[in-house]
Amino acid sequence: MKLNTVICGKAEDVLKTFPDGCIDLTVTSPPYDNLRDYKGYTFDFKKIANELYRVTKQGGVVVWVVGDATIDGSETGTSFKQALYFKEIGFNLHDTMIYGKNPRFPEQIRYNQSFEYMFILSKGKPNIFNAIKRRVESSNLNRVVSDRGVNGKLTKKKIVFNKESNKYNFWFYNAGNVEEAKEHPAIFPEQLAADHIYSWSNKGDIVLDPMCGSGTTLKMAKELNRNYIGIDSSKEYIKIAERRLAQGVLNI
Repeated sequence: MKLNTVICGKAEDVLKTFPDGCIDLTVTSPPYDNLRDYKGYTFDFKKIANELYRVTKQGGVVVWVVGDATIDGSETGTSFKQALYFKEIGFNLHDTMIYGKNPRFPEQIRYNQSFEYMFILSKGKPNIFNAIKRRVESSNLNRVVSDRGVNGKLTKKKIVFNKESNKYNFWFYNAGNVEEAKEHPAIFPEQLAADHIYSWSNKGDIVLDPMCGSGTTLKMAKELNRNYIGIDSSKEYIKIAERRLAQGVLNI
């Protein structure tokens, strides 16, 4: 299995050539509900999901960034269906995170849509968690909180917080266009990919994006000193990814 490369082909077919338990982390955002035109390319979700389970190391993680379209007045529920299927085949739903973003279009009959799900799927307990921290205001370090037990009774307990605490699982990013990848119809923020790669892998680990598109995950894996493998059906998109990967990296 060659590292630090982008492979042209259908994800479900290419993944079949990988050995069992070889991938530390997958970070990807699949096409969903035909919200974008990917030059006619489609993907088989269940086949890809099963292959991802097979190639993920024990303790490895898949970050699946997905949302739902609204069709005939109803959200499709694609995101939930996919999360439940991942659980059916053996993944743990380790965390349901939110990717918050500025809404692109104003809604008329519902609240403005401004988020996607980031499902954190683990094969067993995650081996790695490098928590991104946030500062806690000094006035909130000592708190008395109420906790209701299974019998319904309230008890009070004192909790002492450190000056730094793990970030909340709602992450907001500006979803602006990336000039170097403007030919691709759907690009998620570089910082989103970087934050997940930092959180769920270590330097030298193998990061996969089986639908790599413009190569955002691969670029950030390279900058964070991880090995990477990208797969995409489109030669046009692979050219974009390779162009981005050929640029100098920051080694952040």
